[in-house]
Amino acid sequence: MATYKKLGERIRRIRKERKLTQEQLAELAKVDAKSIIEIENGKRNPTFRTLNKITHALKVPLKELLE
Repeated sequence: MATYKKLGERIRRIRKERKLTQEQLAELAKVDAKSIIEIENGKRNPTFRTLNKITHALKVPLKELLE
């Protein structure tokens, strides 16, 4: 579970750097806002497809989220 939490923290940090709300990120990534909230809080293990959508929306390589 700690890995999910770290991933969520990275997504939240980058999202805030981009000055996006969770709802805006969800819209850009074409995923449910509840999913973004749960991923950022480490309560959901995102699929590769969802991670790919988020990285495209944030304009970061997947590697940056997984390091």
